[in-house]
Amino acid sequence: MAHTQHATSRMQQRNIPPMMIDLLVEFGASEPSGDGTSKLYFNKPARKKLKAYAGPLAYVLESHMDVYAVVTSDMKVVTVGHRLERIRRH
Repeated sequence: MAHTQHATSRMQQRNIPPMMIDLLVEFGASEPSGDGTSKLYFNKPARKKLKAYAGPLAYVLESHMDVYAVVTSDMKVVTVGHRLERIRRH
């Protein structure tokens, strides 16, 4: 998974493990966010799939499931952050 320099610095500043971005790509829900980018996040069905996949490790991952990532159409991560409110659907 390719990251921009901005995304890498935001992951460090916001204490978001790179593994969570990989899990977002694999299990996360996608919502268009404009300019050809998409926002990936964990909604209820995505959380359920991740918990089934992770098994006992899901307890550790639970505290990191409030993250989102903005990715380009070729799946390059532009930025990441913590979800503080609902993702609005257009």
